[in-house]
Amino acid sequence: MQNRREFLKTSAKIASLLALGGLSSQSLLASEKQGVKMEFLTLNNGIQMPILGLGTYALTGASGQKAMSEAIEIGYRLFDSAQMYGNEAELGAAIRASGLKREEFFVETKLLDSPSEDATKKSIEKSLKTLGMDMIDLLLIHSPYPHSKAMYKAMESFYKQGVLKSIGISNFGARAYNDFVQSCEVIPAVNQCETHLLMQQIPLREAMKKHGTLLQSWSPFIAGKGSILDNQTLKNLAAKYNKTPAQIILRFLIEQGIGAIPKTSKKNRLQENINVFDFVLSEQDRKTLIGLDTNKSSFSWTNY
Repeated sequence: MQNRREFLKTSAKIASLLALGGLSSQSLLASEKQGVKMEFLTLNNGIQMPILGLGTYALTGASGQKAMSEAIEIGYRLFDSAQMYGNEAELGAAIRASGLKREEFFVETKLLDSPSEDATKKSIEKSLKTLGMDMIDLLLIHSPYPHSKAMYKAMESFYKQGVLKSIGISNFGARAYNDFVQSCEVIPAVNQCETHLLMQQIPLREAMKKHGTLLQSWSPFIAGKGSILDNQTLKNLAAKYNKTPAQIILRFLIEQGIGAIPKTSKKNRLQENINVFDFVLSEQDRKTLIGLDTNKSSFSWTNY
């Protein structure tokens, strides 16, 4: 009975937020599982993706697998890996060790550059083998590589076979995105990009909206750059909502309909990051946070 009351209470909050226009209508509230709440984004092919997951950059070896297993125990079900990270094997092992069914997870990984469509097919098969899986929920091209369009043709082929449940891209700015989709038979479901309070990707989100591509944020805390968590505005809001600055950031992104994959290996941070579904920011507080946007990248290698 208590869980139902909580579900109805939070549903009412979300409905109110939708009425205010602050949350994407593509974001859905799922029922509570094992005490962990989660909201979902509906991708442009109808697949539901948890709006919050774990980024696994630098989570390698035994310690990395341990962090992933702890995340599963806490209630995480979306995990983001990449060929570049060198930890697809650890992710697959952590999921198998959990004893949970594969379909309970949303696994995404990203491809390194390949010189041709055929080479990309082999690369996809390699990731499947390394993960120890016969299906990937979301496969992305890691960056706008010179051969991205040929790579995507291979991904579309595997998507049609059902081996890839959804496909997309990563680090494509508005110009690169607009050019890319012109040649796509299957419109990218997700574009995973640098997205945080100082770079909210508003122009990119506008460009993708017409095609139904959703944004997923990597490094929502800017990898500690600029001490964003020490921002006084964030601290004030954290005190107001009895939350941490990190939780305010994640809640803000979620209410914009943006997925997030914060990375951490610390159990207390894993718990903190997922505990963001029991409060809603006021309209004025959302406007205040929108005002922090500079639309400038915090990383030297990006090209948005």
